[in-house]
Amino acid sequence: MTLLRTCIEQGDCLTYQPKPISTANVTLTAEYLKLTEVLARNIHEIWAKHQFDLGWSQGSQYSEIDRQHPYLIPYDELPAAEKQSRRLAILETLKTLLALGYRVEASDAANLSLSLEDQDLAGILQGLKTSSELNLASLLALRRETIRLQPRTPDIYRALGDAILQLGEPLMAYDVLAEGLKYWPTDLQLQQLLALSLARSGATVAANSLLLKLVQSGQQDEETLGLLARTHKDLWLQAVDPEVRDRQLQLATERYQQAYQLNRSAWTGINAATLAMINGQVEQAKSLAHKVREDCLQKLSNSFNRSSDDYWQLATLGEAALILGEGGEAETFYGQAVEVGQGRFGDLSSSRRNAMLLAKHLEIDSQQIKQWFQVPRVVVFCGHRIDHPDRPQPRFPAHLEPKVYRAICDRLHQLNARLGYSLATCGSDILFLEAIREMKGELHIVLPYDREQFIRDSVDIIPGANWKERFEQLMQQATEVIIASNRKLQEGNVVYEYSNRLLHGLAKMRAEQLGTDLVPLTVWDGKPGDGQGTANNIAFWQQWAEQVEVIDLEALLHSSPLRIATAGSISTQQFAAPALATPLISTPTLTIERQIRALLFADVVHYSQLEESQYLPFVEHFLGAIADLSSQPNHPPLLKNTWGDALYFVFLTVKQAGQFALNLCDLIQSIDWSSRGLPEQLNLRIALHAGPVDRNVDPITGQVNYIGTHVTHTARIEPITPPGKVYASQAFAAIAASEGLKSFTCDYVGQMPWAKHYGTFPTYHVRRCVP
Repeated sequence: MTLLRTCIEQGDCLTYQPKPISTANVTLTAEYLKLTEVLARNIHEIWAKHQFDLGWSQGSQYSEIDRQHPYLIPYDELPAAEKQSRRLAILETLKTLLALGYRVEASDAANLSLSLEDQDLAGILQGLKTSSELNLASLLALRRETIRLQPRTPDIYRALGDAILQLGEPLMAYDVLAEGLKYWPTDLQLQQLLALSLARSGATVAANSLLLKLVQSGQQDEETLGLLARTHKDLWLQAVDPEVRDRQLQLATERYQQAYQLNRSAWTGINAATLAMINGQVEQAKSLAHKVREDCLQKLSNSFNRSSDDYWQLATLGEAALILGEGGEAETFYGQAVEVGQGRFGDLSSSRRNAMLLAKHLEIDSQQIKQWFQVPRVVVFCGHRIDHPDRPQPRFPAHLEPKVYRAICDRLHQLNARLGYSLATCGSDILFLEAIREMKGELHIVLPYDREQFIRDSVDIIPGANWKERFEQLMQQATEVIIASNRKLQEGNVVYEYSNRLLHGLAKMRAEQLGTDLVPLTVWDGKPGDGQGTANNIAFWQQWAEQVEVIDLEALLHSSPLRIATAGSISTQQFAAPALATPLISTPTLTIERQIRALLFADVVHYSQLEESQYLPFVEHFLGAIADLSSQPNHPPLLKNTWGDALYFVFLTVKQAGQFALNLCDLIQSIDWSSRGLPEQLNLRIALHAGPVDRNVDPITGQVNYIGTHVTHTARIEPITPPGKVYASQAFAAIAASEGLKSFTCDYVGQMPWAKHYGTFPTYHVRRCVP
């Protein structure tokens, strides 16, 4: 007290401004997380030994007189909060060392992996996932460590999947959970979390099917029933037919109410209340909301300090207040939920979705709901490279780098954008990615071709500069890095166009998952360019976006102030750069050899079972039916070819390819092949991809053909496709999302090993949208 009084009298406390060393750009790997647990455990042992040496003993209450302390117990028996406080102290120490440029390296004799069991890793994750210290990059590093250790229990997979779902990455969570289910295929929690990851990724039908199977097998617990109800709610929102909508809404309401009756949990109760309100059952909705509110307030009364563990209680109280018509209270509780749930994009998006449903029904301004939540926007970016020293006319000289970086940071803060998609060329791209990193956001990088060649061509091109080192740091810290093509094409600029198509599509898919906005952002001098760079990307974006945010490089170059917000964006009317003629590329001519095309491969299931007498009927009826379909004007192929039981088609757009593939799938399954003298189970596996291909004239046949590595890429998907299904690559799904196609959807099915040891890739199931 004397020290505090002296401090106040001298005024030091009033002027003191803490200035800790900044650790914002430090990412902790799995090794550091393991080291954290080892050190936290050791610190506790040191402290406990010292206390025992001083004559202290364990007691139920702290007593300085009796020298008793409740935490003089083994580390594993400490309360979770105490373990967490020790971990955070160690984490801050390690992060400070890394920020100062130090490294911690294990000697050959050290082996931290052997000192930790998989249960310990799960414990680390459970303790840290509620902290801002554990970002997505650290979770993915921990996932790699988990796979290497081959855990003996499903705990770590559950914890990892749940944590990644909280951060709003359902596709990555799906891969973790699917990996766990390989070892524990009947684990209920893994199956529930897998279903939730499918639902959040938009694969509603698959999630609903999985949960229905669980319920039909006798699994009638609240979690399973509640998740099943959620999928019916999604199907209700997706359906167009009024009868289907009514049926799905009723099923969702009944399942939520059934689940709530089991354990009276807040999450099923509030969902039951929300759907009752939407169904017009006002009194029932308010009665449920009152009960749920009382339960949540009771649980929160036992919590003195708000933490992320309170997120769902606070969000539920906000939703209950909306149902009860208490807007001010809703704003207060939602505000508290957002504060403790920072970074939990998946959970925030789920809560906002329910709030928006209620707002629409209760005629509340949706902008007010968006203001309460402010889920960060997703940004897709492009911009000019830094000038080479011998550039005759300056556009982005090196001395302008700090101004451009600050302008990018300012615009990202204005937009509330923390999820970034970009290439990683030296200059604007790397500055953008560094700005996202500074905001502790997500970095999604697409490289046009292999890493080392890209560095030589587009990164390490300024003598004496450190762009390569900065590039390598960003690659290590990125949420994901995607290689668009496995080789550099020697002519043309199509690989860059293809990469930017993927960036836009992937960013749009991410924005749709989170229910937030996608914003195109560019650092641009306002000039049309040569049709291959920034201006061309802007023209492409404007086919799918009303507005593009522009940081005016020309104004910065001439030391002019940044444009005001309204002048910092352009609309399709303001920018006259020519748009692309079609969603993929212009109609082919023999003078254009390299083009982005949609590709289809298919093969006939049970073809090898054909008898000699069945080959002619196969050609006449099976191939004849496909020929008739391919001749229809709705989706004319640029190329169609067969090799025995294999089909190869090339289309101008992903829309044409997707619609044809689904029509082909329906056709084959609608015909009774036994009546044509063919095996009854005759079917097709169909695979889709989109990418740059070489258009040439085959010197043997004299016919136009399309060849290249992306053709091989497509062929490797088809053998792993289930009969009667259509599977597609991530590139196909991304371009379909970019173009806003509504006739079909692409549902994620996981990282799949493709045929002939080609590799493991994200794979999607293509299906018609729910009517």
